[in-house]
Amino acid sequence: MWKRWKQLELYWKIIIGMLVGILWGITAISTGLHEFNQNWIEPWGTIFLNMLRLIAIPLIFVSLVKGMGSLTDISKLSRIGLKTIGFFMISTVVAITIGLIIVNIAKPGHAFPESTRAEMQEQYSQDIMVRQQVAEEVGEIGPLQMVVDIVPENLVEAASDNENILQVIFFALLFGLALALIPQDKVKTVQSIFDGLNEVVLKIVMLIMKFAPYGVVALMGTLVVEFAGDDVSETLGLFASLGFYILVTFLGFLVMIFLVYPVVMMLLTPIRYKDFYKAISPPQMIAFSTSSSAAALPISMEQVEVELGVSKTISSFVLPIGTTINMDGTSLYQAVAAVFIAQAFGFDLTVAQQLTIVVTAVLASIGTPGVPGGGVVMLVIILSSVGLPAEGLAMVLALDRPLDMMRTVVNVTGNCAAASIIAHSEKELNYPPVKQK
Repeated sequence: MWKRWKQLELYWKIIIGMLVGILWGITAISTGLHEFNQNWIEPWGTIFLNMLRLIAIPLIFVSLVKGMGSLTDISKLSRIGLKTIGFFMISTVVAITIGLIIVNIAKPGHAFPESTRAEMQEQYSQDIMVRQQVAEEVGEIGPLQMVVDIVPENLVEAASDNENILQVIFFALLFGLALALIPQDKVKTVQSIFDGLNEVVLKIVMLIMKFAPYGVVALMGTLVVEFAGDDVSETLGLFASLGFYILVTFLGFLVMIFLVYPVVMMLLTPIRYKDFYKAISPPQMIAFSTSSSAAALPISMEQVEVELGVSKTISSFVLPIGTTINMDGTSLYQAVAAVFIAQAFGFDLTVAQQLTIVVTAVLASIGTPGVPGGGVVMLVIILSSVGLPAEGLAMVLALDRPLDMMRTVVNVTGNCAAASIIAHSEKELNYPPVKQK
């Protein structure tokens, strides 16, 4: 039995872990084992998340420095950067447009009962006030504040918080650029150190992923227990009242994952549909269970390099940046949620207002952190941009976690697709890769 388990592909182990976690969560609710879950199961999920967060900053820094330091053509860096930013901006606009088309056709807000709306506004009033205050603070910053925030005044402080991932990327790019500009004979020792560090970090990632299936069991089990509370039927009733909205949002996510990205991949790379999804299924599962694209970053980098043949130079540049600024799933969700709230309140948004949602969502996606719930704060800004009340957030807040899980999968899928496409355009895609035995 153990031998068969060890032979299973990682994505099968994670899928099994998710199913076991869901079954455990239902069992814990039915048998009143909430306290047991909190004391003996939930900590393992926290440990797994902490390990992923622990390795994220070292992985990004070492990989970027190593990739940048190996560049002999500096113009190549600017070319890769322009392609990366361009792809992310275009895919974000496409995602938002798809979301708006689907929500305007389906009109899920028209089916939302007024009694439930009032009840949820009262239930989540405190949480809404907190998020609205954060959104107001974000809205008051100057137009160049985002650029200012990218440049850290203290590297140690920046590296101490995973939400400052752009600051770490900035210093890594600066360090790597300086390394590339200095004659090779003078920095040979430094490059050798980073080569060794890179091997160590990758080995740590591999060790962490051996624990992934068990961490996912704890995460999914705890999620079910926390979401359902004491009564599963209450949760099912809430899902039923918002079911149409969930279906519409999920439809948009599925269009991006199984239609938009595959078509673009088919047109711009030689990678086969089946190979692509087999390769990225482990980071997709991690993204789904953690709701964090940053947590999925280590395994995303390993999978696109080993399974798809993307060069380390491309993966170490595109994926960390994508984790911060590429939020296709988040942007699609924000567009659908904003129009849904407008429909539920009886507002008819004009074409101009919906174009405002597109622009605001694109800009908000750049500043949305790759952590659970980051998109909700930005949703308040989008609601304000078209004159919608922030209280409408109550109608989507209760179901934000499952939607956050799915939109994170979209974000991670888009990052992996971007890395593959840009690698092929730079002739740095070795597909199919020759795997080491």
